[in-house]
Amino acid sequence: MLNANLSQTLNVSTEQTYAGLLGRILFTTLTGMPCCVCLLINGIMLFTLRSKAVFRETSRYILLYNLLFADTLMLALSQLLYIMAACRLITTYPVCGVITLLSILTTEISPLTLVVMCLERYVAVCYPLRHATIITVRNTAGAIVVVWAFSSLNVLIRVLLLLDFPFEDLDSLQMTEICSLIAVSLGPMSDIYDKAYTGFVFVSAGVTVTCSYIGVMVAATSASTDKASARKGRNTLLLHLMQLGLTLLSTMHGPIVVSLSTTLPASEIIRITSILYVFFFVLPRCLSSLIYGLRDQTIRPILMYYLCCRLKLSYPNKNQIFNENYHN
Repeated sequence: MLNANLSQTLNVSTEQTYAGLLGRILFTTLTGMPCCVCLLINGIMLFTLRSKAVFRETSRYILLYNLLFADTLMLALSQLLYIMAACRLITTYPVCGVITLLSILTTEISPLTLVVMCLERYVAVCYPLRHATIITVRNTAGAIVVVWAFSSLNVLIRVLLLLDFPFEDLDSLQMTEICSLIAVSLGPMSDIYDKAYTGFVFVSAGVTVTCSYIGVMVAATSASTDKASARKGRNTLLLHLMQLGLTLLSTMHGPIVVSLSTTLPASEIIRITSILYVFFFVLPRCLSSLIYGLRDQTIRPILMYYLCCRLKLSYPNKNQIFNENYHN
């Protein structure tokens, strides 16, 4: 379910990688540059969200920071796996296991955080008078802890599944293939669990986001509801649903490439895999920063200030943060 499937597909042919060293450098550079740009933008966005106390004390921005932090870490790990695959670097099982398990952890954080963000918007639109008492910084921190704990439990179960493999029968812990999630899924139970967990998370998240959207739509028809607030809340939930869809799309990356590998030569598969990697993994992780940074009237001036390093713009105060919170 991770971009680690990319490493598996890059291992299709051991005799041929790219048509020469120049082709390998070219494709690695073309895929690495968008990733580096996205990491830079995400890093600036994360710094922006920690630069002012009003962001650190507002629930929706705390949740956004958690989402961007997980996406940025996942993007960095995926790029590390990609570079290892492109350079044909072979590691040991423990090293590969740590990298892939961290990738799994950070990948699972995104859909769960989106669920919490949808619930926060639902409360803001449907129960505006109770929003300040329900969605507090303390409750938000508790929700984030639950998200990380649930994802960590998933990683722990995967580790327990790995313990069933008879490592003592191996001549060495040195791997014979490129590091990937498939390479460390050393038994049928790991594959079954991966599919079951992925299906459960995305079905649950999809149902929650859809129900929240329906609730906001119903609230928008109420005469007592702020129409502008309901409309913006609906648009925000649509944005979260799109993000969830992009995250789900990334899980289809591996099966798509594997199906293509049966009809296309290895050199073409590698090029297609590189392109899909950029569109399925890199760009979706960068869209959150750009969409929220440019869409949010509170974040935009500060983000532009740090991006351009020359703009002198006024910072928002707490009243502006409250108004932005209420109407979005």
